[in-house]
Amino acid sequence: MPQSFSLSSKEKKLCINIARESIKHFFDSGNYLEFCSDCVPKKLQEKKACFVTLKLNGQLKGCIGHLQSFQPLYLDIIQNSVAAAFQDPRFVQLSEEEFPLIKIEVSVLTDPTPLKYSSPKDLIKKIRQGKDGLIIKKGAYSATFLPSVWEEITNKEDFLSHLCAKAGLHPDEWTKGTTLKVERYEAIKMEEGK
Repeated sequence: MPQSFSLSSKEKKLCINIARESIKHFFDSGNYLEFCSDCVPKKLQEKKACFVTLKLNGQLKGCIGHLQSFQPLYLDIIQNSVAAAFQDPRFVQLSEEEFPLIKIEVSVLTDPTPLKYSSPKDLIKKIRQGKDGLIIKKGAYSATFLPSVWEEITNKEDFLSHLCAKAGLHPDEWTKGTTLKVERYEAIKMEEGK
């Protein structure tokens, strides 16, 4: 993560609180939470992209975000929290009964940069295990894994194979030369209760 952006423990806690309040507000009103921007710390007013991940009993319940920054971080958290709870097409939307039981994670991303590589072996060498979030693209297919996915998939080859499958490509697509476009980014991850 570039030195230019960091969050204090207080700011991290606020990010999590905004995420939870956003979902609660949407349950109560059907609308997005509104903040006066002056009430938000300067760091959260910076244009940053984030992902919001919801887990229920340790299992993924929703994960939505943006890869490119285009709006203030606090607004990105509000929108992605609601989307993760109610609009992730992979899951039944969050119920009010489940809401108190979910654990929320917010990952604030750096802007993606291209990862140039000369061969599949070179790609494996250049990936920073546990640190890099990856985006892969080939034609109309694309997918991303946040850096936190390394906690579940610790092997670089498996990481790439699962990511290819997520994109709708054959799992070994990354082994077929350099036709896969790869970008990487880092993330500041905040977890509820930590």
